[in-house]
Amino acid sequence: MNPKKVRPDAIAQGDWDAVDSPDLSEDLLKGLRPLAETHPDIQEAHKAGGLRRRGPQKAPTKILVSIRYSMEVLDYFRATGPHWQSKMDEVLKQWIQEHPGTAGCSPK
Repeated sequence: MNPKKVRPDAIAQGDWDAVDSPDLSEDLLKGLRPLAETHPDIQEAHKAGGLRRRGPQKAPTKILVSIRYSMEVLDYFRATGPHWQSKMDEVLKQWIQEHPGTAGCSPK
C-alpha cells in the first residue's frame, strides 16, 4: 500500500537516512487533530497577525547567484555537513586574503 520513498538526486544519502519520516498509516491519520484543538494559542496568534514570515533583510550581506561547480567540489563541501555553503564562502574569502590584487581588486 505504501510505495517506497525515492531519494531525490539532490539530497545526499546521509541526509536522507538522518530524517525519521514514518509512513502515514490509517492509524496515524486517525490520530491527527486540528491546530485549533491542539494549540489554540498558536492559531489565535496567527489570526491576529502575530506569526509572520521573515521579511527581506534590511541590509543584505550576500547576493544570490547561479554558478556551476564540479561535482568533486560540491561533494567535498556537502560532506562537511550543515551550513556547507557558508563554509565554502569562508574558504573563498580566505583565498582572497591570501591572493591580494590577483583579480585586479583589493580585499575588503
